[in-house]
Amino acid sequence: MTAEVIERAAGIGGELVLRRAGEHYEIISNGVFLMDTRGGASERLLVRAAAANPPAPARILIGGLGVGFSLAEALTLPGVTHVTVVEREPAVIGWHRTLLRPWSRGALDDPRVTVERADLLDALADPGTGPFDAMCLDIDNGPDWTVTPGNARLYGPAGLDLIASRLTPHGTLAVWSAGTAPAFEARLRDRFARVETVPVPVPRGEPDIVYLARDAASTDRAVPPPAAVR
Repeated sequence: MTAEVIERAAGIGGELVLRRAGEHYEIISNGVFLMDTRGGASERLLVRAAAANPPAPARILIGGLGVGFSLAEALTLPGVTHVTVVEREPAVIGWHRTLLRPWSRGALDDPRVTVERADLLDALADPGTGPFDAMCLDIDNGPDWTVTPGNARLYGPAGLDLIASRLTPHGTLAVWSAGTAPAFEARLRDRFARVETVPVPVPRGEPDIVYLARDAASTDRAVPPPAAVR
């Protein structure tokens, strides 16, 4: 089925395109497919798995609004009192007030939700951010396939230090990936005491992967500002 371009927008990271194929929508960034409204199993699992570690999380951070599956799922979980969504693209936020609203189930109007339009690293570098009981990251196609080159900073040692500093002691980091990322998994194991890799079957090709990391190891390394994270 040929996809119809509904809207083009000049985004922070380049051109964003919203396409419609039948009843579903697709988001394209700089000509690269990011996500669509079909399925959503791995995006929902991302949140459920992060929130499964007792005690039940009260505060969740979601990095990347996407098509809204993760946010909508988070609001169904018992014990969740607040969800912070960090999304840097104004167009994506705007689409959830119109065409993508059914997939996020109108969650942007929920009083438990705060949407922060910012780069995730900038948001995490703010001392007033967090702590969070669960952090769910879905801003790229994976640690090895980032939407923009600068996003790679998030998955390096300094980026993981910054993330760990914004987690509660019992908090969980969950990272979505379109495939395995062995080097990233090794960095997670260096930084967190417990790391789990959860494959999620997809209709075609290799399974999606959800990385779960808990019990951040203590470190004496200072957390650098985002400009210094490389």
